[in-house]
Amino acid sequence: MNATASSLLKRLKTKASALPRAQQQVIAVILKDPEHALSMSVDALAAQAQVSMPTIMRTARQFGYEGVREFKLALAQDLGRTSSVHRAVSLDDDCAEIIQKILGSTAASISALQQQLNPHTLNEAADLIAHASRIDCYSVGTTSAFMADDLQGRLFRLGKAAHAIHDAHKQLISAASLGPQGVAVAISHVGRMPFLLESVSFARAQGAKVIAITQPHTPLAEMADVVIDVMVPPDAVMRVGTEAYIAHLLVIELLMILILQKLGPKAIQMQAQYREVLQQHGQDVDQEPWLHWAWPTPERETS
Repeated sequence: MNATASSLLKRLKTKASALPRAQQQVIAVILKDPEHALSMSVDALAAQAQVSMPTIMRTARQFGYEGVREFKLALAQDLGRTSSVHRAVSLDDDCAEIIQKILGSTAASISALQQQLNPHTLNEAADLIAHASRIDCYSVGTTSAFMADDLQGRLFRLGKAAHAIHDAHKQLISAASLGPQGVAVAISHVGRMPFLLESVSFARAQGAKVIAITQPHTPLAEMADVVIDVMVPPDAVMRVGTEAYIAHLLVIELLMILILQKLGPKAIQMQAQYREVLQQHGQDVDQEPWLHWAWPTPERETS
């Protein structure tokens, strides 16, 4: 163990008795099985400790950490895990061990996501989107921008008027014009970027509904009408790591299926028509489409 990790575990043990009972319960769960606690989501940890989720945040801050992510990174170091590679991987692991650990870690995160997701919340979000006259997808940063683009493209194929907006200025313009029939979907795992929060606040002020895909208890979550919680263990290198990336994509996939169900046969028929058009123009096909599309057969034969 390194000094930072040891000092954290030592402080947990020595300071627990002086803390409120609820925080003592959190620490007891962590100390009983630190490895397992590291892999648990905030709500799972809260449930096992029989406390509220805000208590988990207060416990992390009690020991000088900004949030649960920073607390878990320190705990990972405490357990001898390198913070410069991956939370589950050591520098001396061989290739087979790395494959097993990373894929196993990702599978565990997906399994935890299944327990986290609230079917009622997903249904509510899908219903808002299905009945909206316009859906604008807000994002900040490279990863969430990809998510917003993916969501917009999928909604577009369902016949919904949707836009992916990454620029702060354009988000404000969007928010000003959404209105009561519009929906803003804000995607941010961090959930505390100032200009995104400003756009969300403005959209709500105009009567639009706001759906947030973010971690629990972020400022973005507090501002949204519907919050789809996505909580995965912190990544050692990236602010938004691979497991968070995959979790967000799965949430979008679930939303699309629910929305398709709500839109009914017309949307399914539209999907088939889009695919047919794309295939006719050399896209979404399996074999060398471009020459056949761009260079008609008669011209090839006479050349």
